[in-house]
Amino acid sequence: MTYQAFYRVYRPQSFREMSGQTHVKRTLQNALLASKTTHAYLFSGPRGTGKTSTAKIFAKALNCENAPANEPCNECATCLSITEGSHTDVIEFDAASNSRVEEMRDIIEKVRFAPAAARFKVYIIDEVHMLSTSAFNALLKTLEEPPEHAVFILATTEPHKLPATIISRCQRFDFKRLSTQDILERMKVVLEDIDLPFEEQALKVIAQSAAGGMRDALSLLDQVVSFSSEMVKAEDALLVTGSVSQDVFCAISQALLEKDVAKVLSLLEELIANGKEPLRLAEDLITFFRDLLLLQTGGDLADLLQIVSPEERFIELSNSYTPDTLYSFIDILAKTQQEMRFSHHTKIYLETALLKMAQHNSVGTTTIDPAIQSKVGALENMVRQLTQQLQAGGGPVNVVQQKQERPRAKTPNGFKAPIGRIQEILKIATKEDIQKIKSVWAQSLALLQKSQAALLNDAEPVAASSNAFVVKFKYDIHCQMVADNREFTSVFTHNLASQLGTTYEMLCIPEAQWLTLREEFIRDNGLNQKKQEQAETVQESELFIEDAVPVASQDPIVVEAENLFGKDFVEVVED
Repeated sequence: MTYQAFYRVYRPQSFREMSGQTHVKRTLQNALLASKTTHAYLFSGPRGTGKTSTAKIFAKALNCENAPANEPCNECATCLSITEGSHTDVIEFDAASNSRVEEMRDIIEKVRFAPAAARFKVYIIDEVHMLSTSAFNALLKTLEEPPEHAVFILATTEPHKLPATIISRCQRFDFKRLSTQDILERMKVVLEDIDLPFEEQALKVIAQSAAGGMRDALSLLDQVVSFSSEMVKAEDALLVTGSVSQDVFCAISQALLEKDVAKVLSLLEELIANGKEPLRLAEDLITFFRDLLLLQTGGDLADLLQIVSPEERFIELSNSYTPDTLYSFIDILAKTQQEMRFSHHTKIYLETALLKMAQHNSVGTTTIDPAIQSKVGALENMVRQLTQQLQAGGGPVNVVQQKQERPRAKTPNGFKAPIGRIQEILKIATKEDIQKIKSVWAQSLALLQKSQAALLNDAEPVAASSNAFVVKFKYDIHCQMVADNREFTSVFTHNLASQLGTTYEMLCIPEAQWLTLREEFIRDNGLNQKKQEQAETVQESELFIEDAVPVASQDPIVVEAENLFGKDFVEVVED
């Protein structure tokens, strides 16, 4: 007799023999015992998780001569013929190779005929997502009003490709990836049946490579058994599956701990020279460091370990790392793995990731980000200026707040500006400071992204002191968006600081509020300067507010007209 692969010989023939999928088995068995089976089922899930096998077992249980029963007997003529694939009332249909509407119509025309030798005529449609749109439309009416003797079982790995009208007419069962333990138990049954000794670690390697698919696991086991002679060994499994032994990972981890970059890269080069895929190595390294995290817990988690074994050397190695370091390693490798999927230079990405890991928390070797270095320099300048002001006996120092503040509340009329803080700036504002801000305004905007710069297109600086400036916005919504976005204001002020050498605080105010505040400030300032000469009052008024009209030159009639109609609608004509 021709040799058959393990996944065919050891295909489950009853619900009892199935691995995992407890939620599916229990639901179907209860429905069989209560005779409450429906006319259409949808089995979806990853490959090799038992969808087609479950469909055949369910078809046998439906038509078994001992029904109703929660298990097929596998002894009656009906069960045996369904197992062999020769029963006329259980039709398996491959939608991948028969996707046209003509093949579907041929099935639909025969559905109305009663079964020849069984109670139900069962149609198992595999890879149903491959059907054409017209074939789905032809199937839809039959699923909606099927004959009492017909049962449809649709199996697919991509349920999102099915029309919602099809899914809504089926009982849906989502098959999950099998656990490592389920796969291990099944492989042990197979090896015990053929009377072949094995190493536990070898089966773990195969189970990890199978990624939750029983068919993949049995196929790999078939290869390893063919490769091995008298025993299934871990090194044979590693060689066949392309995995890496725990000893090599241990050596890499030890070299990372010692920050021996040369050894880390040489071990990686040796693995790649032996045919290991960098993408697979990144995945295995993530699993290895995950196992070290599990060992650190100290609990009885040996069954969850996938690469390492709970030996003393691995426990000591895991305790050599802090949990934060292991989390950082996993994070670096996970990000690198995503980048490697879209590149042909996967080896370079993995080497870079290992270099980052080797330099993690290392004194004197960590590269400082230029942006952070620039911010530190700006902060040092600010501290130096503040110290000089304090030593000179200056007034209260206005330090730029770096802490996160709560978003400013909106008033019924829109955004409410920090009036008190702006008034403090106006008291010490000068024309030189505002001209410095304006001189680099356009260059600072050019350094922003277009979407960010758009928020400042209708804005302009109107007053500035030595360490802060006020920006007027035409629209309240733009003012609110900029003021609440601390990251944006930090980036923009950093652009200014890089050109002026001084870190500024940025305050935002809508145009309407600015006009009111400016007039009030000029008026109040004029009243406070009565004791000074008129020329000094005019000169002082011109210093702190951009485009401010001197107090002495304002006509009361003009001021009243501007208050009533707004400055933009009042034009003064000299006689």
